[in-house]
Amino acid sequence: MELRGPADRNWLLVLDGLPDPVSRSREFTRRALTAWKWLPAEGDSVREAAEDVLLLVSEVVANACLHGGGPGALVLDRTEERLRIEVTDLNPAPPKPRDPAVRPDPARPGGHGLLIVERLARAWGSRPGAAGKCVWLEVPWP
Repeated sequence: MELRGPADRNWLLVLDGLPDPVSRSREFTRRALTAWKWLPAEGDSVREAAEDVLLLVSEVVANACLHGGGPGALVLDRTEERLRIEVTDLNPAPPKPRDPAVRPDPARPGGHGLLIVERLARAWGSRPGAAGKCVWLEVPWP
């Protein structure tokens, strides 16, 4: 089920129980960015920023699926200065980026999601929730 707040500021997607939450989150985010006029012509730097946002959404939703007991909701909140992305999950433990000094096992995929978040987001973190946590990140509004 999808719910939207004021289309000019907040969008909410309830993910709990949805099949393929990563793809649905990307499409939902793409629709929000389009409504907010953030998806201009190909090759534009704003378009590249939008692709970064889609990657960030994919990473935090995938992390909620893999490590958080499943995603609860995705919130997109924009102001004139920034876009804030929030994803809730059921695991109260805060996310921990992989130690860059520890070499990952090449036979196991993944493990780079939070490194991507750290590089692309202006800020990120988590806060406890009623049943789990909320992982948030912010990117500058173009």
